[in-house]
Amino acid sequence: QVQLVESGGGLVQPGGSLRLSCATAGIIFSRSDMAWYRQAPGQSRELVAGITSGGTTDYADVVQGRFAISRDNARRMVFLQMNSLKPEDTAVYFCNAKGPRYGRSSSSTFWGQGTQVTVSS
Repeated sequence: QVQLVESGGGLVQPGGSLRLSCATAGIIFSRSDMAWYRQAPGQSRELVAGITSGGTTDYADVVQGRFAISRDNARRMVFLQMNSLKPEDTAVYFCNAKGPRYGRSSSSTFWGQGTQVTVSS
């Protein structure tokens, strides 16, 4: 069974920082591309940051220079360090994986349940 479990969300003041974590199980993590998406109320889900299995990163323009995505293949985890947070960063943040589950050769897409991030004074 594939599981992606996010943690680290919460309430933070503008200018503050949070670190999101995503623990995975059931996928061949080292061969999976990982990403963080977010969805604000009334808006569609958008890509925030991605990291390939080889470690190449990509960021949405609105978070470039403030957020950093990283991965730990040994622990099968991906992280999102968020600095200089703004009220417009408020959203539910979702962990996303594209890769093969154990016992399969083809890739699939998997999602976590999401963690709420609220930036407010």
